[in-house]
Amino acid sequence: MALAFEDRQFSLADLDALAAGMAAELQRRGVRRGSRVALMSSNRPEFVVAVRAIWSLGAAAVLLSPAWKRTEVDHALTLTAPTHAVGDHPVLAGLMPMLHLDEAPAPAQDTFAGPDPADDAVLVFSSGTTGMPKAVRHTHASLAAAVGHWRDALGLTDADRMQIMTPPSHILGLLNIVTALDTGAWIRLHRRFDIDSMLAHIASDRVTVEMAVAPIALALSAHPRLEDHDLSSLRYIMWCATPVTQSVAEAVTARTGVRWVTAYGASELPVISCNDLDHPRLDTVGRAVSGVSVRIVSLDTGEPVGPDAEGEIQVRSDAAMAGYLPDEYTAGAFADGWYRTGDVGTLDADGWLRITDRAKEMIKVRGFQVAPAEVEAVLHGHPAVDDCAVFGVPAGTDGEAIVAAVTASVPVDTDELAQLVADRLASYKRPSRVVVVSEIPRLPSGKVLRRVLKERLWTSV
Repeated sequence: MALAFEDRQFSLADLDALAAGMAAELQRRGVRRGSRVALMSSNRPEFVVAVRAIWSLGAAAVLLSPAWKRTEVDHALTLTAPTHAVGDHPVLAGLMPMLHLDEAPAPAQDTFAGPDPADDAVLVFSSGTTGMPKAVRHTHASLAAAVGHWRDALGLTDADRMQIMTPPSHILGLLNIVTALDTGAWIRLHRRFDIDSMLAHIASDRVTVEMAVAPIALALSAHPRLEDHDLSSLRYIMWCATPVTQSVAEAVTARTGVRWVTAYGASELPVISCNDLDHPRLDTVGRAVSGVSVRIVSLDTGEPVGPDAEGEIQVRSDAAMAGYLPDEYTAGAFADGWYRTGDVGTLDADGWLRITDRAKEMIKVRGFQVAPAEVEAVLHGHPAVDDCAVFGVPAGTDGEAIVAAVTASVPVDTDELAQLVADRLASYKRPSRVVVVSEIPRLPSGKVLRRVLKERLWTSV
């Protein structure tokens, strides 16, 4: 068996037969090589079948998040102009004719020509933390390179067992699925994230590699009966997509003995670096994976800087995207063939990469640049804080003022939290305001939507 979902099991032959049946129906509806097919689906086996069917025809899958509302889907469809649609979501069905996954054709044994390596394979959407998302184009060649990099980084073999709770419309979920199936590893899909189900299946399925983004890590550390679950099959838990909160990771390890491994990537270039699997370090996202080159350039001049100097992280790899839609953004994403991540960090003499923060989210206070992640790491260390996010607001001659939003399960003194930051970090990094909110808005990948949070709190701050 290759894939499990609830009480169903699928072999690769099962998936291939189901994909052949769906491909025949899509072909009958007019899907051809070069077509774009919108796919809006929950995390289920039929998503995997649909992707394989689309690819067998040489078409590209346009992956739409099932969390999106009509405005977001409208934007994505306008941007990518798909001619056909597959899925299980009423929003997509209301916007264009859609082959529903619950009415998928019967399995078949047909064979199709398949894609060319230069053909577009998938269009995913960038995180959109500063505005409407851009579409990221990956060819079959760039995706295959990313799969190879990810397999090597994870040390993945056909003996491994994984479960996937992150949305398949996000590059991480897709990469995990494709890499596992390509490697021969076994995977279990879940409709949605549920911490108790996740822990129970680690034990019952003997899961060897667990994937986590920030909300999953927070749920693990907060689980009152974490020690009651058998996690002995795990080689490690991989923290992806969001910066590691060291106090959270260490709390889980102290209670379970399970190690964490960190990795770093982007929708535009899925695998950049990964930590040492045998001796992982939480203070770094590891070294560049084999086949990937990383450099740091000055934020002021764009010129490469020396070891330990801070600057923008740039990457060169065969797994880099083919470009954006709208295409006018593509040129600015590269500098002499290097992908500009927009992330700020350092690279030491031994190749260890550390991320400071997103360049576009840096808060400028009295001429100093403040990384939200640095302030958030301190706030996360307070026992009353469940989650938090930091952003900047205009503050006259000071440039910007720092605002921290926190969620808390018990009453918390906001002045105490601000003082905690002042005690741990430089004085200019102290929040001018700490606000208790009901939730921190995040993308399904776990990334904080600072723009949304700022808009919600604008009148109060």
